[in-house]
Amino acid sequence: MSVAGENDGETVSGAEPAFKPPHGVVPRHVAAIMDGNGRWAQARGLARIEGHDAGAKAAHAITEGCARVEGIERLTLYALSYDNLRKRPRSEISGLFKLLRKYIRKELPTVMDNNIRLAVIGETGELPKYLQREVNAAVKKSSVNSGMMLCVALNYSSRREIAHAAREVARLAAKGELRPRQITQEKLAEHLFTAGVPDVDLLIRTGGERRVSDFLLWQIAYAEIFVTDVFWPDFRAPHLHEALKWYATRQRRFGALEDI
Repeated sequence: MSVAGENDGETVSGAEPAFKPPHGVVPRHVAAIMDGNGRWAQARGLARIEGHDAGAKAAHAITEGCARVEGIERLTLYALSYDNLRKRPRSEISGLFKLLRKYIRKELPTVMDNNIRLAVIGETGELPKYLQREVNAAVKKSSVNSGMMLCVALNYSSRREIAHAAREVARLAAKGELRPRQITQEKLAEHLFTAGVPDVDLLIRTGGERRVSDFLLWQIAYAEIFVTDVFWPDFRAPHLHEALKWYATRQRRFGALEDI
């Protein structure tokens, strides 16, 4: 990852010029459902974990690509769903945990050099203790940075996230700290894992599937959804730029009528 520091305005020697989306239209928050690792590996006669390894390299490239686009403030990557953790073979999940630890260690120095902040959403308390320690240490160390936020969704379910927020609001109501008429969209959003974060502007789904897979259901209410048949391990900066160009053509009306 070789991006410019937020304050110096210069790129590392040999880096390609930063991509500039058409008309200066840039999504503040980009999210990606990183699908196709297993199918990519199967097509090559490889073990599924090798697909996840290749997918981690793609995540590196797309983080770099987003960090180089002025105006993108947050990138959220769907790394492991709540259902994945329960429905995939234990050998695959165990290998994925080790792979996550490896890449956190490998990428952290570069994250620090490039002023990127790390965050994690999901029920991380169910992850192995060694991975929790690794994740928490990386998040804490990068918290001093002020550049783009890279958020990784681990053991994440949007339905469970919304249920968690509802329980928190109900608890406040039961204590008499909140009246029913005070339970608004804004109040509920305050108790989501993403509290205080702008909603997703652009959702990218790789691997050709046409579903959102329990990912940020609240936060993608008005997101533009870019679907590509490219498997995630093959997804690189040119594909990201294609998605950003497409986003720049969209008319985002948020329920209003188009200007006449």
